[in-house]
Amino acid sequence: MSIQVVFETHSTTDYNEAGLATGWLPGRLSLLGREQAAALERRRASDGLAAIFSSDLARSLETAEIAFAGSPVPILADWRLRECDYGRLNGAPVADVHANRLSRLMSLTRAVRAGNRQQRAWDGSSPTFLFAGGGGGDAGCSSSATWQLTGASSAP
Repeated sequence: MSIQVVFETHSTTDYNEAGLATGWLPGRLSLLGREQAAALERRRASDGLAAIFSSDLARSLETAEIAFAGSPVPILADWRLRECDYGRLNGAPVADVHANRLSRLMSLTRAVRAGNRQQRAWDGSSPTFLFAGGGGGDAGCSSSATWQLTGASSAP
């Protein structure tokens, strides 16, 4: 079995525009972020998505809800797709947080593991899943990636 996994970060937030790292704070989309979410809808409309897995933080859910408003594709929140918890640095200037970038890689590791679990549990007929979470938004940028996975993984 082969599935396609698409990753999109949440759209730009008020914190991004202020140069602050949101971390596990909920955050909210800025006007630019809401425009980016609408563009996401146009960019992914013909992808044949089976499900949207989003971080449970407000900014990620808001991105998914704007992008897929009126779509029959389910939006499923999963805390494992959250941005890194920066602890006392949640809400701190981005430069302070990025002084140690290794921990940011852990977010991607959690997302891949969550994807493996979700793929094994998914019973749908379409092989494309969208994961919307943190990972790039606190740098004030929007990014996406697509992977093609072949064979079902048994690793958690």
